[in-house]
Amino acid sequence: MDSERLHEQFMERIRRGEKIEATDWMPDDYRKLLLKFIQMHGVSEIMGAFPEKEWVPKAPTLRRKLGIMSKVQDEMGHGQLLLRVAEELGAPLGVTREQLITDIFTGRTKFHNVFHMASPTWADAGVIGWLVDGAAIVSQAALLDTSYAPYARVLKRICAEESFHMQHGESIILSLAEGTQAQRQMLQDALNRWWDSLIFFFGPPEISESARRMMEYRIREKTNEELRQKFLSRYVPRIRSLGLTVPDPNLHFDESTGKWVYTQPDWEKFGRMVRDNTGPKSQERIALRRQAHEGQAWVREAMTRSTAVPVGV
Repeated sequence: MDSERLHEQFMERIRRGEKIEATDWMPDDYRKLLLKFIQMHGVSEIMGAFPEKEWVPKAPTLRRKLGIMSKVQDEMGHGQLLLRVAEELGAPLGVTREQLITDIFTGRTKFHNVFHMASPTWADAGVIGWLVDGAAIVSQAALLDTSYAPYARVLKRICAEESFHMQHGESIILSLAEGTQAQRQMLQDALNRWWDSLIFFFGPPEISESARRMMEYRIREKTNEELRQKFLSRYVPRIRSLGLTVPDPNLHFDESTGKWVYTQPDWEKFGRMVRDNTGPKSQERIALRRQAHEGQAWVREAMTRSTAVPVGV
């Protein structure tokens, strides 16, 4: 069967809502788009552990220390699950797990803008858990019906665990909101620091060519703006209910359009941060990732050799 007919049959399956397995025939365009998307997701999960990892030794109580340590462990696990999916997907293209990881510090792949930011106070750890993970849940839940079956299966577990992470962050936020004036101010300052990053989290409102193709393939079905509007509808009332001020004087819900109106963030600034790794903590965290990968090479080598030894030897 020629490639044109194969592509036609593939698209018929997509339109019927069927799921694509790793062993199924798929167009190179579909494979490459999906691989890039899942790799960035996996890398973002791994790099997303660093802002909170900094607070493991500084958490205010043992209970908080155990909670944030568990969350960091989960995020790293999510990254490994996703990279395993990407590894299988990229195998026909010669992509290896080693490459998927080293792409982080060679600049060949990017990670979400929020994980380039600093987290100088305990309130930042709360905002990351509550609002950043909340934004992630909005994005990932919209992907549960993705056309690629292995990705959909992994997302079910990730979304379930992210909901616990969001509750962990919410617990920190509520404690600070009910605390002293200094604690409430620390919380407001953290919200001020993170707000523009949260708005940018979902990406520019324009539908790019790659996003259009991904929606055609049903890799994703929601636009960036649809996801951002859902996030605002869910979290702005909750933020205000705590007596906090959303740091955007123009933010309001337009009844005539049924949409939130907000101040546009500096799209170029945040886009450059992701493209060129120019965020406040970009280079430091990339260096830590490189150090961890290279410093633990002997562990990976030992495990690889141990699996090659016949049982009973």
